Amino acid sequence: MLIAEVSRKYDISADTLRYYERVGLIPAVHRRDNGIRDYDEGDLNWVEFIKCMRSAGIQVEALIEYVALYQQGDETNEARKEILVEQRAQLMQRMADMESTLERLNYKIDNYDRVMRNSIDMSKCKNSDG
Repeated sequence: MLIAEVSRKYDISADTLRYYERVGLIPAVHRRDNGIRDYDEGDLNWVEFIKCMRSAGIQVEALIEYVALYQQGDETNEARKEILVEQRAQLMQRMADMESTLERLNYKIDNYDRVMRNSIDMSKCKNSDG
């Protein structure tokens, strides 16, 4: 699959795909004899994995280290697992922080709803003839 097709499929710019490869976020993509990138199923799996991890806020540096370890083979399984466990813990903390922020926003919005409802009720009282 050509880079333009991968770009459309995963909604990632071609420049971003080239960047991912250049910095080591994805292993070197297979190329045709003329040098054009030709993404195979394995390359697509890496693109999908990195996109998923990045959308969750996983650190670029951790992913680069993970990919480098992957390329070294099975003897790095434990180190790779440690990276994933650490990133999961950080993600869980961010999710907890976001949940706390969401609760605070909900409280503030509810408070504004009460204030505005009371303001409307008070204006009705002032405008009534009774």
